[in-house]
Amino acid sequence: MTSSPRTLVKNLAALPDGTVTVAGWVETVRDQKKVQFVILRDESGAVQLVNPATRELDPSLTEPVEVAAAPSTGSGSAARLALTESISALTHGSFIIVTGELKHDERVKLGGIEVKIASLEVVGEANPETPIAADSSLDKRMDWRFLDLRHPKQHLIFRIQTTFEHALRQYWIDNDFIEIHTPKLMASASESRAELFEVGYFDGTAYLAQSPQFFKQMAQPAGFGRVFEIGPAFRADPSFTSRHATEFTSIDAEMSWVDSHEDVMKMHEELLVAGITAVKEKHGAEIADLFGIELEVPTTPFPRIPLAEAKQIVADRGYVIPRDDADIDPEGERQISAYVRETYGHDFVFLTDWDISLRPFYHMRHPEQPTLTNSYDLIYNGVEISTGAQREHRIDVLVEQAREKGLDPEELGFYLDFFRYGVPPHGGFGMGLARVLMLMLEEHSIRETTYLFRGPTRLLP
Repeated sequence: MTSSPRTLVKNLAALPDGTVTVAGWVETVRDQKKVQFVILRDESGAVQLVNPATRELDPSLTEPVEVAAAPSTGSGSAARLALTESISALTHGSFIIVTGELKHDERVKLGGIEVKIASLEVVGEANPETPIAADSSLDKRMDWRFLDLRHPKQHLIFRIQTTFEHALRQYWIDNDFIEIHTPKLMASASESRAELFEVGYFDGTAYLAQSPQFFKQMAQPAGFGRVFEIGPAFRADPSFTSRHATEFTSIDAEMSWVDSHEDVMKMHEELLVAGITAVKEKHGAEIADLFGIELEVPTTPFPRIPLAEAKQIVADRGYVIPRDDADIDPEGERQISAYVRETYGHDFVFLTDWDISLRPFYHMRHPEQPTLTNSYDLIYNGVEISTGAQREHRIDVLVEQAREKGLDPEELGFYLDFFRYGVPPHGGFGMGLARVLMLMLEEHSIRETTYLFRGPTRLLP
């Protein structure tokens, strides 16, 4: 392997003409009679490599040359022949290291630069038959995810994810939040036994956490004030929709001294504005190029509509939600989003004041309307991405509400103990990272915006 320092493709344009070393994988080879072109792609971009083809040895050579001994080095006719043959033999996806002469040439469509190959080393040869193509099904692409992720569009998703998460963390840090890492193995169910994975735990049973809810609330009597976490969560939900997964990355925050869920919504919208602003500033041009989207930073405040009012708006638009309970369905979410976009020009809407029948026991209820909760769902481009609420912090009320939900307070002992020693009024939210990215980039499935998707029928790769 070459000892020359490697230059990332994105940094080539700023360099003067001269010798450079680049490394990456072969995206395409154009093997013409007199000249060969290789498009090399690395984690930062793509560059054109060029080689004037030598198809036969110079007849003036009198000594035999072992071509295989040094296929890509030297300046003689035999070495150039060997280089030409090695380029002809390159397979799509092979990882190579190339040293050559960088030249700026505005006629080159790919970035106005190219590298004339002096030496080429294959460090990871790929099989000639590629198992997926541009028109492969999503499921097939997931089978070969490591190859699928080489595509610039897929690659960009995870650069966007990195920028987005960093911006969220920066917002929280700037606003005095503490980052926590909560356990994912639990002794008992966090809210109910629904949608929980059981795992053997020595001589007993543990459960995979479907949410850090109880643990981030524990930080409130601990005096942390404001906390956040970005971490895995698990739902034993046999759903096969485009927005469900059995393992996903959850974005969570909780903070003390809230007056109502309005304080949580204000923090939530500021957080999202910070994240989307960072993505637009760093990746806006690439998103426009690869996704055909002009990403817009939302204005604040986001629209807020009580759930009952939203359902009436949807009915007035001609869609009657086919449910017997007080909930809204996915088509109702799409309809209210369409209304908000038409009326307010906004991609987000908070649906507030949910009925107690639809919310867990720890959501605080309205003082004047005890059948409603101080809670919300956040809808983004027609899909729910988050649930947030003010939590009930009074122990006697919590116990009573747990019983109303059919829960045994004895099984919630460790949680209820938090509230026996003083807890400030508090609230927070949980939000799915892959859903946010899916909707931001107008993709059709969280499989596209999840590094390695897990669902009811997928545990590989």
